[in-house]
Formats: sequence, C-alpha cells, structure tokens
Amino acid sequence: MKPLHYLDIPSEKATFSMGCFWAPDSIFGSAPGVITTRVGFAGGTDLIPTYRNVGDYTEAIQLQYDPNTVSYLELLKLFWNHHDPTAKFKKQYSSFIYYHNDQQKAEAELTLNEKKAKGLNVLTKIEPVGQFFNAEDYHQKYRLQQHKNLCIDLGLKTGDDLINSHVAARLNGYIVGQGGIDQFDSEVSKLRLNEAAISYIRQFVIKYEGQGLHC
Repeated sequence: MKPLHYLDIPSEKATFSMGCFWAPDSIFGSAPGVITTRVGFAGGTDLIPTYRNVGDYTEAIQLQYDPNTVSYLELLKLFWNHHDPTAKFKKQYSSFIYYHNDQQKAEAELTLNEKKAKGLNVLTKIEPVGQFFNAEDYHQKYRLQQHKNLCIDLGLKTGDDLINSHVAARLNGYIVGQGGIDQFDSEVSKLRLNEAAISYIRQFVIKYEGQGLHC
C-alpha cells in the first residue's frame, strides 16, 4: 500500500503572505480540507525571483483546498490568527492576501474591514494573485525534510514530490505538532502510512502539540 500522495477531488486555490513561508506551510498543511501546499513568491513584477534575489515579491504560500470541507473564510481565520498584520517589514515579509476570484476578494475585504473596525493598524494588502513562483526545493515542506529517512520511506525524493503530495502537506504540519494528536489519529488511516511511519510521526505530534511555530 502506497501513501496517499494524490487526492483527486475538486479543489480551489488560496494564496497568502504572512511574514515567511516555513511556518505557514505547516499551519495550513495540517488544516482540515487542505490538499496540497507549495511555498514561493507572489505579488511582484520582476523576472523570476529566488530566495537570494526576491526582487519585489513576497514570500507566500499557495494551497489547494477542498471547499466542501473548509471554507475560504476559515482559511482567512488561520491567516489572521497566525501572524501580526500590524507589523511593518520590507515587502519580502509583508502581509498580503492574494485573491483568485471575486468571492475571495470580497471575503478578504470583509475580514480586513473587521480588523480595522477594532482600531487595529492593519497593514495587510489585498491584491489579485498574479503569477506564483515556487521557492527552491529545500524550502518545500521544510519541517518534514528534516526527517530524511521518513521522506525516503514515503517516496518523497524531489521538490515536485514534496509540492504535489497530499501526504507531504499533512505530515509537514503534524511532524511539528500542528493539528494535534486527536486529529492525526482520526486521519492517519486515510493517509495509508505503514505502522513504522505512524509510530515515528505520532511521537512528534505528541511532543510538539500546543507549541508555537517560528520561521
């Protein structure tokens, strides 16, 4: 039995910038309804950006999600709750919501206005998504990649594997405690992992559950 790398169901995309991309990759990757994640660069006009030459882009995460399981408003709640939208940084680390359609734009503006109505000096900007460039392979599923033998056992050998795999997205969150042990136990049978992998991952979910993340 092979791990569940590909989940073929109708999906939509969401793209956010919230200060960095390693932590959001784990936060969103383990969120209910998220199918895959990728980290990279959005919102710029320069030619192809890289981590060492990001130009006028922001570090961003783009995810595919099942709208029948998680709503865009629920994803926006994760966005707002897991970074400081009032902090001022250079553009690379700034707060952006990049919308993919008019409904996303409207819902993003609704939540932004709610924050501002509370008197917060929110610096988040809302823009159309434009072109998204993948970050280098070593940034993809960064927390999961620290467990090299596990990645080998799961057949995650390349950057494309890490980007396109449903299992990689989920485990990149669980391996640092995101989602929690109850959610992991309820989902793990669907991920088609072997017992050794389950036992290995489970110890880290328990160890890190409830702890914060940083990039």
